[in-house]
Amino acid sequence: MEITTIIVVALAVLVGLSLGLLGGGGSILVVPLLTYIGGLDPKEAIATSLFVVGATSLVSLLGHARKGNVQWRTGLIFGAAGMVGAFLGGLAGGYIPGTILMVAFAIMMIATAGAMIRGRKARDGESNTHHHPLWRILLDGLVVGAATGLVGAGGGFLVVPALVLLAGLPMTAAVGTSLLVIAMKSFAGLGGYLTSVSLDWPLVAAVTAAAIAGSFVGVRLTSVVPEKALRKGFGFFVLLMGAFVLSQELPFPAAPAILGVVALAAVAAATCWFGFRDHCPLRSAPPAAARMA
Repeated sequence: MEITTIIVVALAVLVGLSLGLLGGGGSILVVPLLTYIGGLDPKEAIATSLFVVGATSLVSLLGHARKGNVQWRTGLIFGAAGMVGAFLGGLAGGYIPGTILMVAFAIMMIATAGAMIRGRKARDGESNTHHHPLWRILLDGLVVGAATGLVGAGGGFLVVPALVLLAGLPMTAAVGTSLLVIAMKSFAGLGGYLTSVSLDWPLVAAVTAAAIAGSFVGVRLTSVVPEKALRKGFGFFVLLMGAFVLSQELPFPAAPAILGVVALAAVAAATCWFGFRDHCPLRSAPPAAARMA
């Protein structure tokens, strides 16, 4: 086994660790890992990431199902629409230049980083009485699936909010159900890519096994590591990774300009976070009871 393959498999454990701790986010690290360290073509890296994410999601789904956190009917409806979109996205991705795919992937990383840093309002225990019609849920599933199938990212951080806002699921059920949706559309997107891309299956199997092993460790660490602090720190890391991918794919002078903007944004965010703790918009708003206290 080549040294680069050993490094890729070892780092895949960290990808699974992220998935286990955060319930998402690890998928956006698989493509840069396989592309810039493993030396894979972007299309092959995206297709591989779809398999890794799909298989890891299936394993994690079993644990959530035992806890009763999976709404099977909602997940299957949303997932069916997502599979159609993911297959079409994967089919189209096989014919789009690798540079364009990587730029789109980097944009997805930056958008995901923003969602992770800002966080989501907890909805556990709340009843969402505003339900959108079935056609709207199917349409959103189609769009989210297409984005995932095209660039191999944007799974849980797109699916979970959609399930909360459109299907009215509490956060715990949305996280568990999203794993079903992610698995369905990941394999559908993979099917689209396999019409034009061939995979190194021994490498796929090794990376998947390492990610699954890491996810088990991540699940065990959820009671030790503060989720909020980890999610925000990981968000800043993903933001820097997105900027790095753009700097690798875009020509001069766009690359240094992007890195400069991201560096300034990081400094401003750190100043806001640590210097203006009570007024920083990056911090989630405190619960109403805490504000009234």
